[in-house]
Amino acid sequence: MEGFVEFANRSQGRDQLFRATQYTCMLLSYLIERKADKEKLVMKLKQLESSMSSGRKMLRLGNMVHALVAAKRTTQLPDVVPRFCLTASNLTRALYFVCDAVLWLNSVGLQPDIDKPKWRNWATKCYYISLLMNLGRDWYEISWRLEQAIQEEKIKENSCWDKHNQKLNGVKSDGVRGFLLLLFQILKKNPPLLLDLVKNLCDLSGPLDTLGIYKTNPGVIGFCGVLSSLVGILTLASPHLKLKQ
Repeated sequence: MEGFVEFANRSQGRDQLFRATQYTCMLLSYLIERKADKEKLVMKLKQLESSMSSGRKMLRLGNMVHALVAAKRTTQLPDVVPRFCLTASNLTRALYFVCDAVLWLNSVGLQPDIDKPKWRNWATKCYYISLLMNLGRDWYEISWRLEQAIQEEKIKENSCWDKHNQKLNGVKSDGVRGFLLLLFQILKKNPPLLLDLVKNLCDLSGPLDTLGIYKTNPGVIGFCGVLSSLVGILTLASPHLKLKQ
């Protein structure tokens, strides 16, 4: 089992490269599709996008096992909120991979009789719930760091009254502006948390559009997909930038 998981982990790099290519094609085809002399190029970009999507489905065939192993591991986390969010995220991601595998079997003609729109809708909903759980975990990480920073500042205020140690107190009195500045400082000091938050927010654009919750366009989805893929490649290349589970 562990050997299989290690193989799936190595395949994540190839999936991220395919994903970056797929969304780059989506973004470029959206940007140039209105130009009269670019019809052939747009067609080639859309064909490449489709090929990358199909290739990614094949690469992800074994990821259901990886997600289930990750869910089993996250049930051992000591904190309740991360344990719930990450376990729920991994389980719904496993369901997403099941739906994704069924859609791939349909695309290669092995399951021609399935209700493709229904399976695609289930896959999108599972992916959407998984992202919401990941964002819930991100917000938990941010909120306890905010509380910690405020408590540390109160201790400083009680022990030292010079102007340098009263700066954050002045920022906090500004309300929303102070909150945003403190949030910026926390994310700046925690690159893995910042990257995870950016990736999850970018990934959210696709399901929101597909489910009709917030309609955008292929340009926005393509840009968000490229940015998310670059973050994914960065965290795979530099594991210290990946948020620990």
